[in-house]
Amino acid sequence: MADAGTYDGIIVGGGHNGLVTAAYLAGAGMRTLVLEAREMVGGCAVTEEIWPGYRVSTASYLSSLMQEKVVRDLDLERFGYRVDAKDPAFFSPFPDGRHLFMWQDRARTLAEIAKFSPRDAEAYPRYEAHLEKLAAVAESLLLTTPPDFPPSGIGDFIEYLKLMGKLRGLSRMEIVGLVKVFTQSAADFLDEWFESEEIKVTLATDGVIGANGGPRSPGTAYILLHHCMGGVGGVRGLWGFVRGGMGAVSEAMAASARSRGTVIRTNAPVEKILVRNGRARGVALQSGEEIEGAVVASNLDPRRTFLKLMEAADLPEDFLAGIRKFRSEGTSLKMNLALSGLPEFKALPGSPGPQHKATMHLCPSIEYVEKAWDDAKYGRPSRSPLIEMTIPTMYDASLAPPGKHIMGIFLQYAPYTLRDTDWDAEREPYSQRVLDVIEEYCPNIRQIVMECQTLTPLDLERRFGITGGNIFHGEMSLDQMFVLRPLAGWAKYRTPVRGLYLCGSGAHPGGGVMGAPGHNAAREILKDR
Repeated sequence: MADAGTYDGIIVGGGHNGLVTAAYLAGAGMRTLVLEAREMVGGCAVTEEIWPGYRVSTASYLSSLMQEKVVRDLDLERFGYRVDAKDPAFFSPFPDGRHLFMWQDRARTLAEIAKFSPRDAEAYPRYEAHLEKLAAVAESLLLTTPPDFPPSGIGDFIEYLKLMGKLRGLSRMEIVGLVKVFTQSAADFLDEWFESEEIKVTLATDGVIGANGGPRSPGTAYILLHHCMGGVGGVRGLWGFVRGGMGAVSEAMAASARSRGTVIRTNAPVEKILVRNGRARGVALQSGEEIEGAVVASNLDPRRTFLKLMEAADLPEDFLAGIRKFRSEGTSLKMNLALSGLPEFKALPGSPGPQHKATMHLCPSIEYVEKAWDDAKYGRPSRSPLIEMTIPTMYDASLAPPGKHIMGIFLQYAPYTLRDTDWDAEREPYSQRVLDVIEEYCPNIRQIVMECQTLTPLDLERRFGITGGNIFHGEMSLDQMFVLRPLAGWAKYRTPVRGLYLCGSGAHPGGGVMGAPGHNAAREILKDR
């Protein structure tokens, strides 16, 4: 156990961003401690053996947004980080018996799109090029610290001019496109490019994953773009399965941090962030132990950090009022299944097949997804939800016993707050409803399900400590992004308490397993030393 005053930096929460911050600080010579409440590090990026022989990515399940700079700087590949790029990327079966694949090979994808619309096949390369240009601009902001808003001095104006410089090289049409992607709905954005309902809904799903909104809700076009950033192996837009499950990302980060001298303690929940004379001085654990540190960085979401771990008297009232309004209720539900075989699709029988290696979308139209959101708006889980299914064992057979498989189901919409009931009452009935929907496409699903774990937003909150079960640590809507994340004037990772920083997804640039908030927070902490 460390003596008081031993640590230069204490990280509250051992999620992946907290581990990234710790590794950078330790690499700069700071004596760094990570405190994690659970028995393992990783936050939502974990691999857990929830049934004997089945190692499951219980929460987050795919990798793409991980920043190459973080992978290089922390030498993550040396510590076991490997990603297998998904190919095909998507498989969408439709009720009329047709199906759509999207492949890494563009020619194959265009041939698939042409089955639904030759015009859309012609438009798709232009759409991809447009999105790539916009993604490159947005991606250039991921590892930057947002300027103050509103700007308060000449330094801030210079920062805004630098941001404007990033737009040089974009055509007028591309600048208009950038404004649109930040404000439009995913449906409106896609309507400008495509005519086929099947093409549009396959692409629109990325706009509503984790969002409190339907495909026609303004702002969902940006979430679509957010999911097009990053890549695998240097190829933009590719998503992949991490070898060993998502926990292997966090374990590689933890190993990198330890190699630099970071101390990591699990089963060490923090009860309180200690403040003296307006400055963070350390933390108190639930066990009663107090640990002093010159700097404290919280990897927890903003509401949990400021409303649960701190005394109201230590924070300005207007700041607290803003944090209380920070929207953090989730609408995503995760199911994990142990399977004795593979699902047989009515639209494409036969197994194993390429469909089992893709993200399998069950959502036949934009209208279908919008109706699913209509249910959620009124406090009901979607009767016919948007369902994404993945089978990581198609890439990494070691995750399950021989011949067996794991399936992850990620669905929209399952609102955190239910009307006239609660998730403890609805969890099991709703799990059965989800299987009913899958059964319409895969008649054998119930015969092959051996085990089932359902994590509602309430379960995600209880298990992983994320307020409202929001997988992004707070809604990624326009009024909660960039210079406004988590609040205007507080987007630079610093807080009203000197020596206290935010380093998790509740800070810019938001959610996803990318390491960017942790990287940026570490840079600002080191700048302040």
